[in-house]
Amino acid sequence: MKKPGFCPRKRNLEEDNKLKQQTIAKEVTYAGVGLHTGENINLTLKSAPVDTGIVFGRKDIPGHPKVKASLENVSSSTREISLKTAGVEIRTVEHVLAALSGLGIDNCEVELDGPEPPVGDGSSLFLVELLKASSISTQEKPRHLLKPKKPIWIVDQDREITLLPDDKLTITCMIDFTHPAVGSQAASFTLTPETFVNEIAPARTFGFLEEVETLKQQGLARGGSLENVIVIGPERILNDSLRFDNELVRHKILDLMGDLSLLGTPFYGRITAIKPGHSLNVKMARKIAEEAKVPPLTGELDVTAIQEILPHRYPFLLVDKIIELKPGSRVVGIKNVTINEEFFNGHFPGHPIMPGVLVVEALAQTCGVLLLSDVENRGKLVYFAGIDKVKFRRPVLPGDQLRLEGEPIKIRQRTGKMFGRAYVGDKLVTEAELMFSIAG
Repeated sequence: MKKPGFCPRKRNLEEDNKLKQQTIAKEVTYAGVGLHTGENINLTLKSAPVDTGIVFGRKDIPGHPKVKASLENVSSSTREISLKTAGVEIRTVEHVLAALSGLGIDNCEVELDGPEPPVGDGSSLFLVELLKASSISTQEKPRHLLKPKKPIWIVDQDREITLLPDDKLTITCMIDFTHPAVGSQAASFTLTPETFVNEIAPARTFGFLEEVETLKQQGLARGGSLENVIVIGPERILNDSLRFDNELVRHKILDLMGDLSLLGTPFYGRITAIKPGHSLNVKMARKIAEEAKVPPLTGELDVTAIQEILPHRYPFLLVDKIIELKPGSRVVGIKNVTINEEFFNGHFPGHPIMPGVLVVEALAQTCGVLLLSDVENRGKLVYFAGIDKVKFRRPVLPGDQLRLEGEPIKIRQRTGKMFGRAYVGDKLVTEAELMFSIAG
């Protein structure tokens, strides 16, 4: 089989969280038959603004209603993934979602003049060719990235999907059919756009000949043929040839990628899927979404919780406790200054005084907790970008307890400016305007 000839820019998935969101550069169109409805349908892929996600539109319905590809809008996951909102339904979206996800496209409008996308040749290959004709466009806002920190799994009898934490996305899949032409198949890939294009996208959907009449009676598979489905007969596969020896399990990976993209964000992890299907895939996506929810940081944080946010460690972690945290508005930290501090060994050892720059650093760390308490910033780093209007009013001595207060002056996506004050008791000892850069 001829390779699609489209190799998007290779990217290191370890750096995905540094990449910006992507859409397509220009509008592209494809016409073909729908797998289940059998209708002739036009599909148009359009660029979309940042944070749009993947949205399907029905051009054939007055008002051109749209349905977002999200877990909340899944209406069926039995034989296909269908999306529905306000009475408007889009069927069989998984191959489109897999193509967009596999190529790292975050925002796209998929316009249709019928109830489901064309099936093409039964794979995502025709969509790769469409996207090749359009090309990918980088947008200004960083992409979101989900990185689960603990194992997540779901089991349904002899079927299961497991996700383990990792710094890249790897999918291992196994299927097992009691059929002489299929039997057991397995495949494993570390996913990049190049891997998706060459190893996953060409894999076609498949079905058993004995199920065809039942499916058609249910209003399904009316557009299916040997041109767009691998058909498995009683003894053998009826198509002339396969694209891969294990094409069936590769298509299961394609479906899994499309189904999990309903999370609405790319993610890392090592996935192992045994006998997956749309229903189990969607249940797994829901569980990932639930497990990965980041609770808001408010109230008090002990030193262990602070170390979950800040990278600093002894002897340079200068905040012992957060006693007040109101995301976006205020933070108050405590630093207990003892004679055992490392810096007292060399900073006026005969008359120990806490260096003023370290009081400012303690303020900066406290303000950093506020900046990084935002869910969007969790796991990132803050760096000093500037200090202004610093005033040292009183010395800080061993035995003092520093009360460190920070309030935002201006917070943007990648930068922050805060006003900090440090007190001993009710006495102001240091104040400053602190500028930060948020990285990662």
